[in-house]
Amino acid sequence: MTNKRIVVLISGNGSNLQAIIDYKTLNYKITCVVSDQEEAYGLMRARMANIPTKTIPSNKNLKKEFDALLLEVLIDLNPDLIVLAGFMKILNEDIVDTFNGKIINIHPSLLPKYKGLHTHRKALEAQDKYHGATVHCVTKELDAGPILGQCQLTICKDDTEITLKEKVHQAEHILYPLIIDYICNESISITNNQPQVIQKRKDLIIPIRINL
Repeated sequence: MTNKRIVVLISGNGSNLQAIIDYKTLNYKITCVVSDQEEAYGLMRARMANIPTKTIPSNKNLKKEFDALLLEVLIDLNPDLIVLAGFMKILNEDIVDTFNGKIINIHPSLLPKYKGLHTHRKALEAQDKYHGATVHCVTKELDAGPILGQCQLTICKDDTEITLKEKVHQAEHILYPLIIDYICNESISITNNQPQVIQKRKDLIIPIRINL
């Protein structure tokens, strides 16, 4: 099996990108990192790892132009998998349709709870016992695609929005590369945005849940 070509889309610091870069596997290769922000530190992370980068500045292009340029770049790169890692733009329908079943995202909550922003605050306000992160397929509906895996952590009495955010970040760095690896080694197959377990293994359940 040849390693899969993945393209990572970022907007900022790129800590999840770094976790994906550092993950030791022969199942995938990052062929390009694409950012909508020219100053995103994640671009520097990619360059230090000798990974090609592309920038499509969202602040210099109208949304329609940006969407068209991004689609053109992605078609040219022809990835096996598109990974959203802190990418702060909602992909338009043309991109989702063109790469149906090939786009994944990580969201800082135990979906279907708390779609959108301010997930840590919402979990604290609801006095939840658990919080975490979810890797899911990207569909036309925000944060609503089929779940590929989750990591769950306990909310402590002294947790704040800041401490909870940091805990979830650390959990994401474990979960995201693992799910990407499972997709790329075909332990998980995604067809029409529906995940299926192809190879039975003790540590693979849909959804995968890692307790931290």
